[in-house]
Amino acid sequence: MTGPTVAALYVQRNGIYWNRPDIDAWDEQRDARLYDGSLPVVAHPPCSRWCRLAKQVEWRGGQRVGADGGTFASALANVRRCGGVLEHPAWSLAWAAHGLTAPAVSGWHLDTDGGWCCEVSQAAYGHLAPKKTWLYYVGRVPPPGLNWSNPKTGRVVTSYSRGKSNDGDGRALSSREASATPPAFAELLLSMARNSR
Repeated sequence: MTGPTVAALYVQRNGIYWNRPDIDAWDEQRDARLYDGSLPVVAHPPCSRWCRLAKQVEWRGGQRVGADGGTFASALANVRRCGGVLEHPAWSLAWAAHGLTAPAVSGWHLDTDGGWCCEVSQAAYGHLAPKKTWLYYVGRVPPPGLNWSNPKTGRVVTSYSRGKSNDGDGRALSSREASATPPAFAELLLSMARNSR
């Protein structure tokens, strides 16, 4: 039996990356900020302090924008150190805060530090909503071409982001559904991490 080939950081316990012999999975309890291994990584750092609503939450007396306990910085450092890919919601405020260039409208672009950035819709890989995502990839080889389509799904990650409360119209996904990584997308990210070497 072979051991893990990828470290999956900031993932859900019992989620898509969990209990697989080819993956060294790090959840909140294990504290992925402590990862100091050498495997290439797939990183899904928490996004609530960096999303487009984070400024509104802060303004209303909630947690400060970027107050994530160093999770994004740690994920970025591990991708740069070990190779692999970091995933965050499109329009993430973490990008500018950490000196990354926002992705181009379509395709990969090379960042000033040698990493590659892009925007992709997870709906193209089976997500229930058109969940726009930014990827940051570091590897010895350029990243692969992706499915750049933006399929219409009839569902939304949250209706609150569309200026409405979640009124139970059936369009808004549950928190678990919204944060879930589609199997095809997870396999793509794992493949990118493995091939980054």
